Amino acid sequence: MACTEQLSTVKYRVPSAAPHTDRDTKLLDTDHPDVELRPDAIKILLATTPGRGEWHNSPVELRSVLPFPLEKELGPSVLTGAGTRRSLLFLHSRSKMNRPCTRNKNKRQRNDDSDSSSSEILRKVHLTGEVSQNDISQLYLIWKPLCRECHGNSKDSPNCFCGLIPPPNRNRKSGLWQRIPDIIQSLGPNPYKDLRTSIEIPAGLTNLGATCYANSILQCLFMNSAFREGIFSVEPDLLNQHPVLDQLARLFAKLHSSKLACIDSAPFIKTLELDNGVQQDSHEFLTLFLSLLERSLSHSKFPNVRTIVQDLFRGSVSHVTRCSICGKESDASSKIEDFYELELNIKGLNNLDESLNDYLSLEELRGENQYFCESCGMRVDATRCIKLHSLPSVLNLQLKRYVFLPKTTTKKKITSVFGFPRMLNMGKHLCNPTETSLVYELSAILIHKGTAVNSGHYVAHIKDEKCGHWWEFDDEHVSKLGFHPFGENSSSLSMKTEQMVKSNWPETVANGDFKVINHSQGDIYSSSDAYMLMYNSVSMKENHAKQHTTVEVVESDVGTRNISLPLHLHKEIQELNLFSSKDCEEYQSRKDRHLCYITERREEIKQILSEASVQSLDESFFWISTDWLRQWADTISPPSIDNSSIQCSHGKVPFSNVTSMKRLSSTSWQRLFTKYGGGPALASDDFCIACLKNAAENAVNADDYKEKRALLRNLAEAALAGDCLDGTAYYWLRRKNVDSPCESDAGPTAALTCTHGNLLPEQATGAKRILVPDALWNFFYDSASKVRPEDKLGSLAFPSYSKPCEICNREMTEVANLEDSLRAEKNRKRQNHEKLLIGKTLALHTGCKYFLLPSSWLAKWRAYVTTTGKNISSADEPENLKVIISSLICEKHSRLLERPLELVSKHGVISQKTSSTDGLTLISESDWKFFCEEWNGHESMGIRADIAFSNIAKKIAGSSEGVPIAEEELNDIKEETIEVLEERIPFVITDPELCEDCIGERESSELVRKLNYSDEDICVYLVHGKEAPRSIIEASTVPSIRTSKRSKKTSYGKSINFKVSSTTSVYQLKMMIWEAFGVVKENQKLHKNFVQIDGDSATLADKNIFPGDTLWVMDTEIYENRDIADELSEQKIEPPKAEEGFRGTLLTYPDKKLESAFDDDSRLLLEQRGWKELYSLFQIVLKFPVIR
Repeated sequence: MACTEQLSTVKYRVPSAAPHTDRDTKLLDTDHPDVELRPDAIKILLATTPGRGEWHNSPVELRSVLPFPLEKELGPSVLTGAGTRRSLLFLHSRSKMNRPCTRNKNKRQRNDDSDSSSSEILRKVHLTGEVSQNDISQLYLIWKPLCRECHGNSKDSPNCFCGLIPPPNRNRKSGLWQRIPDIIQSLGPNPYKDLRTSIEIPAGLTNLGATCYANSILQCLFMNSAFREGIFSVEPDLLNQHPVLDQLARLFAKLHSSKLACIDSAPFIKTLELDNGVQQDSHEFLTLFLSLLERSLSHSKFPNVRTIVQDLFRGSVSHVTRCSICGKESDASSKIEDFYELELNIKGLNNLDESLNDYLSLEELRGENQYFCESCGMRVDATRCIKLHSLPSVLNLQLKRYVFLPKTTTKKKITSVFGFPRMLNMGKHLCNPTETSLVYELSAILIHKGTAVNSGHYVAHIKDEKCGHWWEFDDEHVSKLGFHPFGENSSSLSMKTEQMVKSNWPETVANGDFKVINHSQGDIYSSSDAYMLMYNSVSMKENHAKQHTTVEVVESDVGTRNISLPLHLHKEIQELNLFSSKDCEEYQSRKDRHLCYITERREEIKQILSEASVQSLDESFFWISTDWLRQWADTISPPSIDNSSIQCSHGKVPFSNVTSMKRLSSTSWQRLFTKYGGGPALASDDFCIACLKNAAENAVNADDYKEKRALLRNLAEAALAGDCLDGTAYYWLRRKNVDSPCESDAGPTAALTCTHGNLLPEQATGAKRILVPDALWNFFYDSASKVRPEDKLGSLAFPSYSKPCEICNREMTEVANLEDSLRAEKNRKRQNHEKLLIGKTLALHTGCKYFLLPSSWLAKWRAYVTTTGKNISSADEPENLKVIISSLICEKHSRLLERPLELVSKHGVISQKTSSTDGLTLISESDWKFFCEEWNGHESMGIRADIAFSNIAKKIAGSSEGVPIAEEELNDIKEETIEVLEERIPFVITDPELCEDCIGERESSELVRKLNYSDEDICVYLVHGKEAPRSIIEASTVPSIRTSKRSKKTSYGKSINFKVSSTTSVYQLKMMIWEAFGVVKENQKLHKNFVQIDGDSATLADKNIFPGDTLWVMDTEIYENRDIADELSEQKIEPPKAEEGFRGTLLTYPDKKLESAFDDDSRLLLEQRGWKELYSLFQIVLKFPVIR
């Protein structure tokens, strides 16, 4: 007999020995070998079938479980004998037509049968007091079959070990079964990644925050083989005396021979005392650094080392001034000066040739710039120019991309495209061409990325002198560019036409030993970020091929970079490389051990889980915690066995924890216990009988409680429906959830008991009650006594004949009478002030008598008289009129302290503006008399008000707004073109009159308070057109109108809210508007109401702009659009700070003792004013390093 569950039906194999006809055999064996029934139907069949293959007549039971009446479908005759089988077959065919829904076919079904069988077993145990082995097998689910390849681990079966490890070729996000690369990553950084893949690839330098400017210059110097050899040739004694020189040599040695792909620049930067967080100018750093090296190397005993900086980077120029009258040159013109770089203008220039011509061009000195000629003895017109006398081996060309803006006293970067050649012939630019070679080849390009002056990023594109490849040095990252300085596929390469090249550079050079070079075949490059260009003389390798030094050297073993290293540097690099190799070997060894351990752990888990299942019921086993088993199977380093979570207080295994533990075979347990230890060991006979009997007792008590609760629920429902049974009845608090008692509930009659210990009247708040039967009341009383035995007052019994408390009844009657009288009084007051109550506009007339009351008092009065219903007595009464009127009179001057609200005249009707908080409101004489009667006032103490008019002249076409026109001027204007209109403006005359002194003082204090704000919102509208819409004008005049904080579009533009403070300047606000709307600052016409807001230096408080104000801006579209990033990065919407440059570092103060020779305050003052030339002169006088 095979039985398999499938949803709500069970397939029951009909016994082969059952008697059936030939037709039955055909139906059973061929078409329908299985019969589908509900589980309860199978239970009855099994119960009524004592022998295999025997069928008993059980029509009653079958009728109770089959899904449709068999008598109607088959007739009563088929329910006996062999007809039962046919009815089952018919039932099977009916079930085919009425298949259960398969929508939830993958959803785990609740095993109601196991729950019901467990309840039956517990009842039997409680009744008999005995526990059989079969009961234990059922309660501990030992009978569950062994499962294979489930989707997940089942809590309902202690024999299920599926899902503890992932399927083959699957991984998890963490733990033992995650991907191998993720496991390796947990070992820490891989030192192999810190090594160069090839020694032919240059090493990078670490950026310590903002040291990219220094890294770029250091790479340019290192890649120059002649300079590098010169640094390596410095004797060790000199290195010990000069820390900066020593750190530079060590840094170059690491860049040259270290296996690391990135070299730490921190020791060098720290020795120079540079600020890691401040971006500096790379050109200034190079100039000062070469000056420092020149002084340090001057102490070397080797001539070629002593002058390495001068030999490579120094050239000579002269500044020639010639008189236009006598033609003589000045005495200073014959002075030859050294230079280490040429600073070239690029503004308005397209290429390097134009910049060189501009640098060497004649400058005419005229007017105020006339030159005093000693030969002529007077100031005369003259010309001035620069002449090149000699050129260095390495020609540094500084492109002046930063210009000074006098208007903002800041600098701005020029981002125009600039062209420069690969081969540069300087022959035509030298005044006396006597050098052996005047042809230079591009060797390095220093690039500044970004539009800001004091920020951005420096990178260097440098050419390898040996192989000719270009490399990009971006701090730690070094990239190969190929044979093109901007990459092989870069758009910066532009092959110029023959005509353009000829116009800029001569095609051939043939003079003495000069080489003939066809420049028409050269490349022209262009860049918008190139900041400095380095050109190497084509004969530099020959000039520096031989180095005559006596320093002991060792050939480097790093491939083609076989430049000699000093012995002491070679030993240091060898130790560094040995340490790196050892670190890599240790990491590889640790990685291999870890992977081997992971593999062993995985195999161990697979093997133990394959033997974990207990194959038979008679086999011994051990219980183990499912949580620990999961942890063991999923963690790399599992802890000791911990079965404490599945152990009861008796030290055994309760059946209530069956969903939290597994049956483990003795073999698997011994392997786990031997390796991991822990415990306790819970064998197959460690069942807790005591816990089982306690659970049986609780189950029986729960059943009794359910039956009793069901009975009492029926009684409660009947009581709620008003159908109370005969007998004694008690009052009980009416509640919705009668079946949800909780410990926090008060007694059943606590809300019905007054302070006098009697029954509250039913009209009291929360005192609704119903009558309940005696049995239900006793249940409530017993429950409350158990929960709160000390609360006797909350469990008082009130039989149905109990009477309400007379004292409480009398008090409630008095309160009700007071509320009735208050309701009548408020009704009378509302009738007396009907128009004033509804807020209807009062039409004002001259000659009528009016009175003034505070608007805030009237608002409080309206709230009081309109409060009715249950809250009629909750509203606060307004103050009496005596106090209010007294507070409006100035004690010092006996005048009025508040202004009445403004009057408006529209269509000939005069009315007053409304407000619920500010100012005084006009009321009629009748309202004032009623108020005096109602709120303890005297008619004589009222503040009287009269309406009057003032005549003013309207604006005349052609006149200036806000400027009055004199009468004598009007007589001169022609009557036919000008019409003067007079408009009558109403205003209020008060008695007593206004105290302008006190009011002005209070308003000034209030204005100061309102204009002192921080981080508040104002709204700005962008208006398209010449005039703002009326809605915006009205919004700008009423600051209390609340606006949305989000940007929104309208038919006339869009609006944005800005966070501002009272100290925010108009300039800062315009910059915010520029950034938000894209309207250039110069194109903005900013308004509040009709008044234009100007003066960039003024603050919002100066312009009386309050929090919540609405402004509008119009775009004049006069000036061209430009990027806001330049101005924002320069201004940062903050006052500019003084540039300190390299002040305080070893680049400017190599000898700290000299620092006191120059006054700090004076130097800072000069730097702030930008007097760099005067500052340089002071440095020369005081023997400070000069910024060349």
